[in-house]
Amino acid sequence: MHFPSLHDMWEAVFSVLQTMTVVDVLDIILLSYVIYYFSKLIRETRAGQLLKGIAFLVVVYVLGKFVQLKAIPFILERLFDIGLLAILIVFQPEVRRTVEKLGHSQFGLKALGLVGPSDEVSARWAYAIEEICDACVELSSTCTGALIVIEQQTHLGEQIENGTILNASPSKELFGNIFYPKTPLHDGAVIMRDGMILAAACFLPKPQKEELINKKLGSRHRAAIGMSENSDAIVIVVSEETGQISVAENGALTRNFTREDLHHLLTERLLPAPSENKLRLPRHRGKEKRTKDEKSA
Repeated sequence: MHFPSLHDMWEAVFSVLQTMTVVDVLDIILLSYVIYYFSKLIRETRAGQLLKGIAFLVVVYVLGKFVQLKAIPFILERLFDIGLLAILIVFQPEVRRTVEKLGHSQFGLKALGLVGPSDEVSARWAYAIEEICDACVELSSTCTGALIVIEQQTHLGEQIENGTILNASPSKELFGNIFYPKTPLHDGAVIMRDGMILAAACFLPKPQKEELINKKLGSRHRAAIGMSENSDAIVIVVSEETGQISVAENGALTRNFTREDLHHLLTERLLPAPSENKLRLPRHRGKEKRTKDEKSA
């Protein structure tokens, strides 16, 4: 069995470098960026854990071919033949969310020449954030259940259609009336768009893996997780049992929000930075004191 020497390997690398052009360098840079960005999108999902396993199998396959093994490369080749289809089926929700995030990324929006919210919409959100926070605190103090969905790039037309259109300016009093028990609109979610309450009494999709969610979580929290799995919406939940304020994003539920925490998160998500008017899509990490109820892999 002949192994290439270090000198032979260096000669091969050097010959490739000699034939490289500017286009090849650009190709490598773009491919590196795509791989890096894709890894950022999936690193905190089940698909991210799966990717690590696939990378390990690829390394084993390459090493097996390098030392001219027979059985391991043959088995892995058969596995790779059916593996891609199996991954697309099993991880369909994660794949769909990743593709949606690519469409909503800053890179894609800048490439299309799109900008963030207008000054008018930003002003409406600045007012709405205060009203949302005040309403959540008041609803929390009385243990009144609430579910508020803040639409972002993914439009929620399907959920809006099954609710009642309001198209009203948000206020603490209006939120209180909507979620007051036994009123016609209290059973369901409020959906907000561009700083306005667009609809109420909207029903949200169930989580993809409902059986894996903490059994202590009620129907509102489950609906919030399901909505955040199916879109990039920010979903605020006020618990009817404990009055606790929680926020669901990207299929994960973060609990124990104070008014200050909620105000900071909404401001970070919905209002552009003072130095720019581009749409910002940062990821809020939250404080260590909060606990997370996420679906286990």
